[in-house]
Amino acid sequence: MNLFKSESSGHAKLPETRRILINKIQSQKFKNNSISTGKYTILTFLPIFLYEQFRKYANIFFLTIGLLQQIPGISPTGKYVTLVPFLVILAITALKELIEDFKRHRADRKINDSKVKTLRNGSWEEISWKDVCVGDLVMVMSDKYFPADLVLLASSEEEAQCYIETANLDGETNLKIRTANVISKHMKDVQGLSNFFGEVEAEGPNKNLYDFTGNITKQGGETMPVGPSEILLRGSKLRNTKWIFGIAVYTGAESKLMMNSTKAPLKQSTVEKVMNYQIIFLFLILVTISLISSGVNKIQFTNDEAHTYITTEPNAGNNFFLNFLTFFILYNNLIPISLLVSLEMVRVFQALFIDNDEEMHYVDKSLGIDTFAVAKTSNLNEELGQIKYVFSDKTGTLTRNIMVFKKCSIAGVVYDVDQETSLMNESMRDFMVLMSICHTVVPEKADDGSIHYNASSPDEKALVEGAALYNYTFISKTSDSVTIKNHLNELETFEVLAVIEFTSTRKRMSVVVRTPEGKIKVYIKGADNVILERVGNQTSQNRHQGKTLEHLDNFAREGLRTLCLGVSDISDQDFSDWSKKWKQATTSLIDREKEIEIVANLIEGNLTLIGATAIEDKLQEHVPETIEKLLIADIHVWMLTGDKQITAENIAKSCRLHKDGTELVDISDDVPTNVRAKITDKLTFIKQYGRVGHNNDLTLIIDGKSLSHAMEEDIRNDFIQLCTSCKAVICCRVSPLQKAEVVQLVSKFTGAITLAIGDGANDVAMIQKASVGVGVSGNEGLQAVNSADFAIGQFSYLSRLLFVHGAWNYSRISKVILYSFYKNITLYIIELWFAIYSYWSGQVIYERWTIGMFNIMFTSLPPLALGIFDKTCSAETRESNPALYKTSQNSELFNITMFWLWIGTAIYHSVLLFWIPMLAMETGISWSSGHSDGYLILGNTVYSLVVIVTCLKAGLVMENWTWFSHLSIWGSIALWFLFLVVYSSLWPSVKFVASNMAGLFMILFSSPVFWALLLLVPVVVLFADCTATYAKLTLWPSETDKKRKEEKNKKSFPSDTNQCEAPEQLQMQASKVIYNNKNQETVIVKKETNDHYSFRGGRVANGDGENKHERPSK
Repeated sequence: MNLFKSESSGHAKLPETRRILINKIQSQKFKNNSISTGKYTILTFLPIFLYEQFRKYANIFFLTIGLLQQIPGISPTGKYVTLVPFLVILAITALKELIEDFKRHRADRKINDSKVKTLRNGSWEEISWKDVCVGDLVMVMSDKYFPADLVLLASSEEEAQCYIETANLDGETNLKIRTANVISKHMKDVQGLSNFFGEVEAEGPNKNLYDFTGNITKQGGETMPVGPSEILLRGSKLRNTKWIFGIAVYTGAESKLMMNSTKAPLKQSTVEKVMNYQIIFLFLILVTISLISSGVNKIQFTNDEAHTYITTEPNAGNNFFLNFLTFFILYNNLIPISLLVSLEMVRVFQALFIDNDEEMHYVDKSLGIDTFAVAKTSNLNEELGQIKYVFSDKTGTLTRNIMVFKKCSIAGVVYDVDQETSLMNESMRDFMVLMSICHTVVPEKADDGSIHYNASSPDEKALVEGAALYNYTFISKTSDSVTIKNHLNELETFEVLAVIEFTSTRKRMSVVVRTPEGKIKVYIKGADNVILERVGNQTSQNRHQGKTLEHLDNFAREGLRTLCLGVSDISDQDFSDWSKKWKQATTSLIDREKEIEIVANLIEGNLTLIGATAIEDKLQEHVPETIEKLLIADIHVWMLTGDKQITAENIAKSCRLHKDGTELVDISDDVPTNVRAKITDKLTFIKQYGRVGHNNDLTLIIDGKSLSHAMEEDIRNDFIQLCTSCKAVICCRVSPLQKAEVVQLVSKFTGAITLAIGDGANDVAMIQKASVGVGVSGNEGLQAVNSADFAIGQFSYLSRLLFVHGAWNYSRISKVILYSFYKNITLYIIELWFAIYSYWSGQVIYERWTIGMFNIMFTSLPPLALGIFDKTCSAETRESNPALYKTSQNSELFNITMFWLWIGTAIYHSVLLFWIPMLAMETGISWSSGHSDGYLILGNTVYSLVVIVTCLKAGLVMENWTWFSHLSIWGSIALWFLFLVVYSSLWPSVKFVASNMAGLFMILFSSPVFWALLLLVPVVVLFADCTATYAKLTLWPSETDKKRKEEKNKKSFPSDTNQCEAPEQLQMQASKVIYNNKNQETVIVKKETNDHYSFRGGRVANGDGENKHERPSK
């Protein structure tokens, strides 16, 4: 028997839906409720881990070298010199992955073993979550989480309602109300539930958290629609309700929570992309010099200059390919094996600095907010230092998203909140009733009798609170009624006949009610353009339209958010006819949203305009100053908002995005050809002056409708050219999809690094499309934060995130990469110079194990010191001088020129480091012990000099010396000499070490030439570097160099500096005190000369020389 054959429904069951039987064995097989967020299992760990690791070209390269070294007679450096360090690095990575995955599996087990009551054989049985199946009837108690996605059948409340908290899903802490279906709401005990038979038909599993399409049918009864208001999602918590009964419709991996637990799109920093190209280029250099070396060897062999004693392999000198492999192995360390590990460690510490930066700690006790900035990925740290475009949402990002009802226009008259209204006519009554009942607000009664309103939208809460200011108070609601208290202090109950909810597409919400007088009315609120086009043509319906439009314009000019309100009367017959279509639309399983829209349009027309509301959403603290800094830093700022044009324009003025002296280029127009003409004319004018692509003093504004025309294929390039030639761009009335398209188009067209910042679900798309996504922890939940790469508490923290952390991280990562290339080329290109004297035989100049230890032990710390603690200017200087950001923004520290400069320096250093000792030791000598000098004497001398010079080179480019900097440089040098002493003393006690190193340190340390070279060569080698650095700082200093010099002068003469401080600096310090007072803490500013950096949980030696902020303990 098909339960869905009913007169009211008439919909055939769809193959992509699921049919869930109630109190019967299921006819379909569904997934179990066990979840696993782990990446590996015991069986899959090895293959998946190896696949992930060998997707990286560098790992394939080093594995290849390690395997080639196993071929007898090929490797000049021994079998394990590359393989052992590589396997150690791989093992450390594997251990890290295992620990992280173990934590995931442990958390999964804890969730899977949670208990819930399930109806089995007529009684409640407590089972684990993992054993819950689709179709199970479960009872969830108050303050417990739902084990699966459930359809609410009944609850302990009289009207079968329940309150839920969805913070785990969307971050919203406001309670939401859910109501059981009328078919099952009467059930209050086990007996009633056990005797309930029927079926639920639901759409297939999907990711949409805010939508659900389904029907429920009682055996022998009619079919009723099931929508989002009857769904209890896994991850939500039951609140203020004793218990609920529900039926599981989606379990385990098919629940909406788990289907939304996907990883954000993989983003790779620009620096890393360039680095990969540079590694490929070094690989080509490696191949080239290997070919040259083996070619020279071949030429010598063909000239009858064979030296067969060099190798025991027959015809080795005559085999070009084998010789090529030998030299390929010999020079392989031109590509640093430790670079990827160093970068990973550096990025982790940089992310920790962001996470623990006290200056980005946002506390708002009134809202219960206490949050630090969060780096959700460490792969994009340096990308923060190169931002060229910032795309920002308005509401909740630039503004506070704390709505306050300010004024309204009713029947052509403006009323302020503090204005008393003694006379309440019909228009005013309809206006107040509409604000009181047309919403999704949930009232929560306190013990003292007061009512607290919970709302997912701050706008709705503001409207309900606004109605209460005029003595129209929302009291309670049930599934089919709303009760309010009117201005006469009388309770009025409205029967709710239908609710047509707000969506971003509809931009309006309607409620159809039967008034206490028995009339049927449609109350509707929404965006002005949506409501005004639905107003009737009769004079009584549009009498006040002109005045209302004038008031709307005035409200928008004040930066207030506006809505229009309308009402219409419906006859009983008209409603009866419409109600049948409404029920058919709401039970449709095919395009239900589209069907609802069609039917809604039938009743949401012929309206009487009754007025408009104005809500204030104040700017966040320091937004104008932050945007001004971004513009000074040559960053293009775009504001993308759904608000009307005049509101967006006024907000842009108040936040200094658009200044009075700046030309406003308005290309909005209802006619597509006019939009095209405006774009073409303005672009032509800019081209005449050769200013296309420059940061011109222009602000462009466009609305969503015009934007759709401007984004058409044949005009979009001109439009983007025009936009990128403006300092600021304002896009208003845009949809979330349009936001994402704009970000994607600008990123693709300009090739620049973009940043998108927002706080709501409607910003997720653009956040994921941008090079860097930043989420603001706001009042619209955590959807944006969950999808972002970085999270901050306030928009104003963006300046510190970019100008301080971004610029520092870019500089640090650039130095780590370039320095790693430099030190490896300096050491290993010497093998090429030595080949000239070793008859191109592939003989190594260094002892084989010291080759592998160079990156792992003796030069591993200087890159970390550069990457973690180095900085050009203090945080205070960088924040107060945004123009310094241009250095990192324009990639001045990491580009082709800098790459070749460091490579050239490495080659120059290697020539001196090899030939000076070579010439100094040209005359052979012997020691009293009987030893004579050989290649290892020269090799270890050169190696010692390379360690000293490369460590000192790190100190030369280091601009912030800390205790770790000293440890990394002097400690690395000392570690090499300690290793030399210990290593050359082990044989023959320890057999596996090189026997030809025995007693070598005694030979070296007893040689005056060795000590003379240690003192002379580093000075000679680094003389040119020191000279160039001095000349740059004195003759061609950058703005950063000048600011660093000013900082040093302040430290040297603190008293004079304090007396002569410029007024701007004093004003900046004063504003900084106010800035920190947002935490409602006493802040004492002291002037100190020592560098430090205040972090949560103690200080980290990442000093920035700022004023010291002493806060009382919390």
